Amino acid sequence: MSNVVVLDNGAGLLKAGMGGEPEPTAVVPNCLGRPLSSKKWLIADQLLPSSSADLDLTSAAVRRPFDRGYLLNPDLQREIWSHLFSSSLRLTTPSLSSHSLLLVEPLLNLPSLQRAALELVFEDFGFASLFVADSPSLVHLYEASRRPMGLAAKAQTSLVVDCGFSFTHVAPVFQNFTVNYAVKRLDLGGKALTNYLKELVSYRSVNVMDETFVMDDVKEKLCFVSLDVARDLQIARRPGRDNYFRATYVLPDGVTHMKGFVKDPDEAKKYLSLEDGAPPSHFKIKEDVDFPEVTEKAEDRRKTDPTKTEFSLTNERFLVPEMIFRPADLGMNQAGLAECIVRSVNSCHHLLHPVLYESIILTGGSTLFPRFAERLERELRPLVPDDYQVKITTQEDPILGAWRGGSLLASSPDFETMCVTKAEYEELGSARPSLSYFMMSAGFGDVPPGSEEDLIICASHPYGTEVRLFTVSEVRHFLGIMQNGQVFGLCNRTTNLDRDEAETLRVRCLI
Repeated sequence: MSNVVVLDNGAGLLKAGMGGEPEPTAVVPNCLGRPLSSKKWLIADQLLPSSSADLDLTSAAVRRPFDRGYLLNPDLQREIWSHLFSSSLRLTTPSLSSHSLLLVEPLLNLPSLQRAALELVFEDFGFASLFVADSPSLVHLYEASRRPMGLAAKAQTSLVVDCGFSFTHVAPVFQNFTVNYAVKRLDLGGKALTNYLKELVSYRSVNVMDETFVMDDVKEKLCFVSLDVARDLQIARRPGRDNYFRATYVLPDGVTHMKGFVKDPDEAKKYLSLEDGAPPSHFKIKEDVDFPEVTEKAEDRRKTDPTKTEFSLTNERFLVPEMIFRPADLGMNQAGLAECIVRSVNSCHHLLHPVLYESIILTGGSTLFPRFAERLERELRPLVPDDYQVKITTQEDPILGAWRGGSLLASSPDFETMCVTKAEYEELGSARPSLSYFMMSAGFGDVPPGSEEDLIICASHPYGTEVRLFTVSEVRHFLGIMQNGQVFGLCNRTTNLDRDEAETLRVRCLI
């Protein structure tokens, strides 16, 4: 059994297990919840329906260690981790001193928050060593291992679109490293979509502003991505059976059923019968149709019935995911997902553009909406040059992609050499060591001075035992791809070193 704990510490879901395993041991909410009927807070796996048959999470209060995608409450996170390690992984705190930890942290994490995470790992739990990774590089690693003959594996390059709980990131991965300066962020994630659905249902039907867990279930079961929003908005106005989007959700009543459910699953799937780009032949939309007149007053429509145990959704089902593609329609000063992808690719070297467009990988829970990939390709195709191919790959399980990549990395024979040990942490204090860089050694061979081949750069690959040699001309090409501004130290001087300078030079390239 591996002694590496792989922990994908997401803001919404926490995935934990041992390195080398195909599936995580625990996939639990990364939060605490307190039902109305209870005086104590339930932690992580205790909030799952499988933990108790009579668990009623109606109007449950929720506390999360993450806020807006960052770990802001380390004390609360410590409590969740402690419960997770003991109950799910069967690891006591003393035994953690013989284990390593692979921790997945948010992209563009702040240094102060990185230090707080380090203190949690080494001082509170006493892990022997730590490796910090980001989600895009692990997702790329997993997909490359699944398709070794694919473009992402051969070029070691891909474009990862991560639609998470708090943010949506578009991150290019080059040589298995995330290109930080080209990462683009959309301030929309699963949490924002759930909140928007709460507002729509509360205004139109019944007050559900406090029903976080219930509305998450509604979003996952009933929402989908529209391929033609203008057409679908007209269909959603139709009464009766002509409305292909009407679906009814039954709220938990706390007596006969503790969890909500879709009243008629077949009715909820009627939208799948719509033809691509047009309604069915027997159903035609006319512009001059008179819709039924609304006789009730606006004040009466705003009143909610406290005894109501179900509500119906129509256009809410596709308007909620539409936020990801058209955030400006809601007054947000944000680009849509397709435009974010184009901006991210344009931030990279032009030689990488065709490869990135042809190796787009979707990950994250929000990519599970039906027709998500098809809609994204339709939005993206007009923005991409005609001579470039656009290929979008949806992961087998987008929620577990980063964890599975971490499990593969943890099973590497050289994983321990990549980690920061507790002794190094104690020596350096809380200053977080730079983990994402190439460690290169420059030395001189027996070739005559002045030759282009004088300088040999030896780069050890972080995901395995492979060692590569680069000449000066190759380093120049590499620096050009890295856009110069992202290199620090003496890296910008590697092309004109003199023999009088140090024989060995360590270069760190922040990618």
